[in-house]
Amino acid sequence: MSENVVHLHKPTDIPTPDTAPTVLTVVPDAPPARPVPLWVRSGRAVKTIATHQSTRATVRAAARHSLYTLNGGRIVARRTWDGRTGSRYERMIRAAEAAGNLEAAEEWEERLQRFRAARHHRRMDLLHSPVEAAKGVAVGAGMSIGVLVALGVVMALNTSHVGDVITPFTATIDFIALLIRIVQVVWGPALTIGPFLALLALWSVGRKQHAAPAWALPANVRSGEGEPITPSIVVKALRDLGVPALARAIKEMGDAGASMLGPIRIAGCGVEVDVTLPSGVSTNEVQGKRRKLAENLTRHEHEVFITIPQAARTVRLWVADSGALDEPIGPSPLVTDESMTADYAKGRAPWGQDLRGDAAALSLYQRHLLITGLSNQGKTVALRSLALWLALDKSVQFLMGDLKGVGDWAMFDGLATTLIQGPTDEHVIQVTEMVEGAVDEMNRRIQAPPGTVFPPLIVLVDEAQVAFMCPAKDDEKRPYGGSKANSRYFMAVRKIHNQGRAVNVLMWQGTQDPTNENLPKLVREGAHTRASLALGTESQARMALGDKAVDGGAAPNLLRPGLDRGTLVVASDGITIPAGQSSITVRTHYIDDDAAENITDRAKALRDGVTTLHAIEREEEHDRLADIAAVIGDAPRVRTKDVLTRLATRNADAYGGWSFIDLKRVLDDAGAEPYKSDGVMVVARDRVARALANRDGDGSASVAG
Repeated sequence: MSENVVHLHKPTDIPTPDTAPTVLTVVPDAPPARPVPLWVRSGRAVKTIATHQSTRATVRAAARHSLYTLNGGRIVARRTWDGRTGSRYERMIRAAEAAGNLEAAEEWEERLQRFRAARHHRRMDLLHSPVEAAKGVAVGAGMSIGVLVALGVVMALNTSHVGDVITPFTATIDFIALLIRIVQVVWGPALTIGPFLALLALWSVGRKQHAAPAWALPANVRSGEGEPITPSIVVKALRDLGVPALARAIKEMGDAGASMLGPIRIAGCGVEVDVTLPSGVSTNEVQGKRRKLAENLTRHEHEVFITIPQAARTVRLWVADSGALDEPIGPSPLVTDESMTADYAKGRAPWGQDLRGDAAALSLYQRHLLITGLSNQGKTVALRSLALWLALDKSVQFLMGDLKGVGDWAMFDGLATTLIQGPTDEHVIQVTEMVEGAVDEMNRRIQAPPGTVFPPLIVLVDEAQVAFMCPAKDDEKRPYGGSKANSRYFMAVRKIHNQGRAVNVLMWQGTQDPTNENLPKLVREGAHTRASLALGTESQARMALGDKAVDGGAAPNLLRPGLDRGTLVVASDGITIPAGQSSITVRTHYIDDDAAENITDRAKALRDGVTTLHAIEREEEHDRLADIAAVIGDAPRVRTKDVLTRLATRNADAYGGWSFIDLKRVLDDAGAEPYKSDGVMVVARDRVARALANRDGDGSASVAG
């Protein structure tokens, strides 16, 4: 039993402690505290220190930087070994054989043989190099001595002192001695600092390659952003896609879904893999979840592309290396190779690179072209780069209309036969008449003798939506814009689409933000090559590329406006598209205005000189109804065929291209319609005369441009 201890204390709230009564308080005696063993206190301290965040961060940093240096040396050693031996080629051969690509395996084997042959040649040269080096040293020494002797003689003659003959020798000896002293001074510090510089270089290599375990890397690197694509990552991304049938099928597979995947192949700046979907899962279910699939693969949406190959129930995934698509692809060969020329019939325009990093070249031979996209996405530059390449074929002729009018095509002045630049209705009228003139040229070529070869004629209209939306009408109340049967620009483009290809008259158009109003269906479907930059909606993507391309995976509406400027989706048989796909994504080369001017200067040097018209020269006006009355003469009626022949004879420039439709339109508007007599269409003299009298009485006139 413990004893009680009596404590004497005074109340603390009394200001006069001398007079305060003493208070007795009985406090029970507390049990004595047990001392904590030293080893326990030390262990707790060690545990606290070891688990502290600063300690863990310090350990990770020390391990990371040590392994950077160690693994950096390993990486440098492997690179050196690969450069000295054929191990790199052997790895590529084994990978190609494993993927079943025998053609690639044969190509790498040929490269390996060439490497070995070159290495053998270098080694044989080393056998003779000592003798050659000795000969070179001897010759060099002899020439040097001769020069020094000659220099000494000249100095002696100049100073009249014989001793100056050896002055160049003594100066050379002093210079060599100075170099030796410099080396003696620098050699010691260099030996001391050199190893540290070498370690720093190895550390830098290891740091760039993140050559350390994941636990030792910084948090922003350990996040998984841009991690390599492996079969397990792909299967897990598909399993977590949110498609119940797909998730159940993967769980039921004995190999955890590995049998779904084909080989993962390196494809340019990313990898490519074919995924065979299990029964009950459709390809559009995977296509519709592109963003979620990209996030499951630790990528951004624009870094994953889903296409449909030929194999049934299969999707092809192309996954870019993280950030690779934001890197520029380099200059165009048109800029770097000043000797490049073009061949319209057999050549291909170097347009850019596909997602695999391969060159994307487009054949322009007898193909109408349409490029569309949102504003300020690189449409004009992409269209212009094709025209710049084709301009290097001196046989190609250009008719150009730029309905933006800010000088994007000014470098073609002196190269194009016609160049109209401006956004107004008057410019649209000029461009429409230019296209109609191309229709007349097309008709002339069609009527030429069989076998006649015609030079290519490219009719190019940039910002074509301005023409389709133009409200202006001509004297006969026919609209220039629109998509009706009497719309002049629309009908001229349709005629070239229908028959121009056969006689090398081709229509190229660039337009913005496609709709049914500013890009009619018949016009967009008449283009053989259709390309689209970034668009806003899937419906616009279907207008630009067609249903087949979009159903096959083409998605220009998923490109990032501004960030993917110059990247377009192409649907054409003029470009190499992977088997089973209906489109290909191309990152085009950027050619600025200065580079474009240099290219057109080279193109102009290939030609004899072209006078460019900046407006359509309208013919002298003719009274068409009066001319019809004149060719009818006194006959009561004349067959329409004969009227057309007589009009062409009277004025070939004005009426040489007229058809029955043109004649009927003029007569119908005047109220002198042709009619059928004895089974043939005829024009009545009395009807034409009455129409002339009525017209003159109204004070109006009917003239032709």
